[in-house]
Amino acid sequence: MLKQLTIRDFALVAKVDVAFDRGLTVVTGESGAGKSILMNALALVVGERARTDLIRSGAQRAEVTAEFDLAEHSASCDALKAADLDDADAPHRCLLRRVIGVDGRSRAFVNGVPVNLGMVRELTEGLIDIHSQDENQRLAKRDVQLNLLDAYGVPATDRQGMANAYRAARKAEKALAALEAQLANAEDRRALLRYQLDELQALEPNQGEFESLEAEFRRLSQAQDIQEAVRQAIDCLSDMADARRSQRQLSGIDDEHPKLVQARDALSSALQLIDDAAHDLNGYAEAFDTDPAHMSRIAERLDQFHDLSRKHRVAPARLADHAEGLAAELEAQATERQNLDALREEVRRWNDEFQRTAQRVSSARREAAQTFAVEVSAHIQALGMAGGAFEVAFEAANSERGLETAEFRVTTNPKYPAGSLARIASGGERARLSLAVSVVAAQKMRLPCLVLDEADVGVGGTTADIVGRLLRDLGEHSQVICVTHAPQVAALGTSHLVVEKDAAQTVRLRCVTADHRTEEVARMLAGADLTDKTRAYARTLLEEAASS
Repeated sequence: MLKQLTIRDFALVAKVDVAFDRGLTVVTGESGAGKSILMNALALVVGERARTDLIRSGAQRAEVTAEFDLAEHSASCDALKAADLDDADAPHRCLLRRVIGVDGRSRAFVNGVPVNLGMVRELTEGLIDIHSQDENQRLAKRDVQLNLLDAYGVPATDRQGMANAYRAARKAEKALAALEAQLANAEDRRALLRYQLDELQALEPNQGEFESLEAEFRRLSQAQDIQEAVRQAIDCLSDMADARRSQRQLSGIDDEHPKLVQARDALSSALQLIDDAAHDLNGYAEAFDTDPAHMSRIAERLDQFHDLSRKHRVAPARLADHAEGLAAELEAQATERQNLDALREEVRRWNDEFQRTAQRVSSARREAAQTFAVEVSAHIQALGMAGGAFEVAFEAANSERGLETAEFRVTTNPKYPAGSLARIASGGERARLSLAVSVVAAQKMRLPCLVLDEADVGVGGTTADIVGRLLRDLGEHSQVICVTHAPQVAALGTSHLVVEKDAAQTVRLRCVTADHRTEEVARMLAGADLTDKTRAYARTLLEEAASS
């Protein structure tokens, strides 16, 4: 329940602290006294968009704080704990605070911790429901009607599962369409890749092959010059008679002088190296392939490399790497086609899940619609619409909301068929319908706190008394706060708050009891012309309310 509301520098309010009790709290006051300010402050603290014109003139900021007792609402306690926003010292307390600065910045706090508005709305969605004066107009909207029916009789888990499946299916379908378009556009690319890869695979280029062929071709192209140079080198190396004779002479000297020993060793090593070089050159000359056919084969292979190099715009030495890249790209396309099949299966799976949950939701809706219509019909008749009847009609649709839309239809005259609430009901009838629907929905939903702004507009006398008793009965299991102009409703409140405006146009809020309450109800009955007769009638209303 809402325990406390504190308002600072908000609109025409300088400072207001008001405590709320269980049951039905009525809020009254003269027209223009500022009763709507209370509604606006409540709406702000539970997540309404902030406006700088709500800041009291001359103030630097407006501040609204609401304290809720969650002792009997475990779902909200769990939500606070899950978000790490619970108060360890008071686990059942939820303190909401909203601040608006003149710079336009707005801040929200839960139990002293800064949060975003999305978190505030999420925490208060199942905690408090505020029906403003435009609720009658909102009731004509089909999405609002479907929300009310769903809240009345459709499990939230089914509705959430259905919406999740629908969104997941649409997301998968979008990804599938994008991939199909991508693959369709890539079909020409795939054909080109296959053709190019076939060309390269026919060549079968190996890593380093082009460099090796090119080096061999250069060598063979200079074969005659190379062979002549090798022959001359071999002849020169073979003619070492003087050096060998010098070696024999030095070997015959009987002296172990270090310099002589070094000279003999160096000459011996030099001759050995010359012999090795001559041997290698002979081997090179013998291995030299000067066959013209071999030369032709190398030239042809090089031409193939150069031809494909020009076609693929790749250096000849990189054709092997290019072939590997093309093969990898083709393989990636094959993987994308596998992803295509996986996406199709995902779309099918989510659509099946949506259909299953949507069918459950549809069944629950149609079952709930029957009892919902019976209860609302009973209430609108009690509220003065004799012969009035209410029904819910469905129309096929397909969205995350399910397989149908709902439309509230009403019969205001038994002689005529039911028609759309938006077209048939007058302003007063729509107000009574809105109240009936709100009460029926709140009773089913067991909403902790229901706030109504002039729910009794357009009614008076006996009907106003019925409205008051309806709200008082609802207050037995939900906290109800109702702004009212009807004295019959005001008399039935278990708590009574009066909104007043002083000479400085500052709005004040006070709780009235006993004689002060009699005066306020009498004012509502007769306006400024209070008489003993109106006071007596006010006392009678209050006594009858207390005894019934």
